[in-house]
Amino acid sequence: MGELYVRLAISVAGLALLIGALLVRGVPSGPAFFEVIIVAGGFFGLSALWSLRGILRARSAARGPRDEA
Repeated sequence: MGELYVRLAISVAGLALLIGALLVRGVPSGPAFFEVIIVAGGFFGLSALWSLRGILRARSAARGPRDEA
């Protein structure tokens, strides 16, 4: 599960750096928009969501089934 935390941290850091670069340099136009926003943002964003989903699943599996009687 430690790997998921590292992956989540790297993904969030990548998104933060991407947003910082966009704030400093502005939003690119043309093909650079596709490369920066869609590819890089999509990669880091989806990786963060995938890692968060794995962490939440591992935590719920560690708790075990709930007994609601």
